[in-house]
Amino acid sequence: MRDAPFYIGMNKNLFNAEVRPLLTEMTIGDTGIAFDRLELEAWVDDLKSRSSKPGTRKLEKTSWDAKKHLGSLKGASSGTSTKSSKVDAFAKALAQVTKKKPKASSRT
Repeated sequence: MRDAPFYIGMNKNLFNAEVRPLLTEMTIGDTGIAFDRLELEAWVDDLKSRSSKPGTRKLEKTSWDAKKHLGSLKGASSGTSTKSSKVDAFAKALAQVTKKKPKASSRT
């Protein structure tokens, strides 16, 4: 019950007034209430078919290459790639975590 309004994107009060009366309620235990997810989605589909409008935004016709993108302001430079060093560091950390730890000896 607490997740159903959020699942379809509305507040609890509007859900209880507009949607809940149209759904099959299932009791869970003494106080729990559940709804069928497929019924919720069917309600949303019905709402869309009755009230949706065609999109008003026009898609840009420009391609990715035609757009100007900011790259490095300094231009090309030399340096060391950090990708392999990150992979090496991860592998080392993973090996430390997964290796068998010695059993703790009991102190007497």
